[in-house]
Amino acid sequence: MFDYKNVEDFKEKSGYIIDGRWYPRVTKIVEIKSKPALYRFYGEAKSYNAAKAVTENSAKEGTLIHEVVEKLMIGEKTEIPPEIAPAVQGFKEFMETRNIHVDKEFVEKRIHHRQHRYAGTIDTLALIDGKFGVLDIKTSQSIYRDYNLQTSAYIEALIPELPTLETRWILRIDQIKKCLQCGSTMRPKGGRNKIRRGRKSPCAETEHQWSELTGVVEIQEFPFWKEDFEAFLGAKRLWEWENIYWLKQAGYL
Repeated sequence: MFDYKNVEDFKEKSGYIIDGRWYPRVTKIVEIKSKPALYRFYGEAKSYNAAKAVTENSAKEGTLIHEVVEKLMIGEKTEIPPEIAPAVQGFKEFMETRNIHVDKEFVEKRIHHRQHRYAGTIDTLALIDGKFGVLDIKTSQSIYRDYNLQTSAYIEALIPELPTLETRWILRIDQIKKCLQCGSTMRPKGGRNKIRRGRKSPCAETEHQWSELTGVVEIQEFPFWKEDFEAFLGAKRLWEWENIYWLKQAGYL
C-alpha cells in the first residue's frame, strides 16, 4: 500500500493504458511469485544498496542485449557495445544454425487481454523451423519455469487475433567465462562474479584459469500453455488481493 507515491505512480509503474483503459502489466503480476534465489542473494549481499546496484546493472545489461538482438533479428545494422559483444557473437553464430524468421511488426508489440484484463509487451513473434509462436528473450543464467507464466499470458492474449499461433519459445542469451582446469563457469553480470562449480573436482577459488568471455545461447520450446495460464490467473488474483487499495483507487476493482 505504501510502495507508491499516489495512484498515478502505481498505474505508471504497474500497467499500461490501451484504448483509454488501464490494464495491469504481465511482468508486474508475476512478480508476486516467490523467488527464493533472489531473496538469498539479497540476504548474502554486503548491504541492500549493494545488492540493488548489482540487480539494476544486470537489468541494464539485459536490456542492452535485448535491444541489439532484436535489431539483428530483423536485419537492422546496429552498434554492438563491447561489454555485450561475446553474447551477441554467440547469438549470431546460433542464428546461422537455425531457421528463424521475425517480422519487425511483431517486435516489442504491445498486447492485451480484454476479458482477463491484463497487458504486456512481447519481445517478438517468430516462425522457427516452420512453427509460428511467441519468442521471449531472457539473459538469465538458466531457463526457469517461472517464464512459462509470462509467456502463457502472452499467447493466450494473442490467440483470438492470431489463431495460427501454436507454440512459444524461451531464447536465453548470456556470456560466461569457463575454468580451463575444472570446468566451473563464472558469470560476471551486473558487476558480480557468480561462479557455478563444474562436474570435476573444483579448483580452489584463487586457482581457476578462466577463459575469455564467450557467449552462451540456448532455446527451449514450450508448446503446451493452458495449465501455465491457469497458474498465471491464480498469480493475478493474488496480485490483485495484495494491491487491492491501489486497484480500487485506479477504478480497476
